[in-house]
Amino acid sequence: MALPDSSQDLTSEMEVDAFRRLFPLRFFERHLSESLRPDGRPLGKTRDTIVNLGLVSSADGSALAKIGSTTMLAAIRMEVMTPSTDSPDEGSIAVEFHMPPICSPTVRPGRPADEAPVISKRLSDVISSCDMIDFKEMCLVSGKAAWMGYLDIYCLDADGALFDAALLSAVAAFSNLQIPVVALNDNGRIVAINGEQEENASITEKEAVNKEKRKLTLKNIPFSLTCILHKKYILADPTAEEETIMDTLVTVVLDSSDQIVSFNKSGGNALAGSSAIKSCVELARKRGKELKQILGEMDID
Repeated sequence: MALPDSSQDLTSEMEVDAFRRLFPLRFFERHLSESLRPDGRPLGKTRDTIVNLGLVSSADGSALAKIGSTTMLAAIRMEVMTPSTDSPDEGSIAVEFHMPPICSPTVRPGRPADEAPVISKRLSDVISSCDMIDFKEMCLVSGKAAWMGYLDIYCLDADGALFDAALLSAVAAFSNLQIPVVALNDNGRIVAINGEQEENASITEKEAVNKEKRKLTLKNIPFSLTCILHKKYILADPTAEEETIMDTLVTVVLDSSDQIVSFNKSGGNALAGSSAIKSCVELARKRGKELKQILGEMDID
């Protein structure tokens, strides 16, 4: 009885791999013609998604989000600040997106990634415009003291759809946020109270501004989905390889009521016609339901 020719199978695999490296677009288009992607996903299917809360003990709120291999770690640090004269009854949020060299071979040590400030700005715009956070809830003393939230998001693995994973990690980190206990000191300044001081009644009874840690009320949670437009095809949740080969990206951000918060198109020459936009929005709505279920399992409103 003849044994299977393993050397022939290996040669075939090497030929496929060589064709993929030499002619990546043709390789992908062969799969797309069968409504399938090289990783086995249908065109509109997203990758497996995981969210874990509270992984950074030194932060006031933190979360890790994974979409496929794309991995983001978000951490929030709260500090007391003097509010602006334009918004004396509101706190504020500062967002910083980081891409260290470990996240991708395209990121060079000593040179900040071009995408980082762009994603930082987009995240800041979405968080401030979707009404997820009531900034008045972050006020401590009108005109004198309010919370400043520093949100840092670190990309640990950049395998496509970076904005989607970053936004998901940010939302999860805010859901995990515990606003510290603060009180007025002898100089009339608001100071944070650490665990040992919370046990000291003489300190906590002295004009405590908030007597226990509390969570922010998240009202209108944003969800996003990035798609690739290539000829007649729409690919949801692209990998880094797909983004490199087919570079027309569309990102749809919806709120909890399925209303569009933002629509962003970047790169490529493909036109986003009305039918393509509708398809992307429908895929984003479906994705939003999936993410609501994932976050709902962790008691995130």
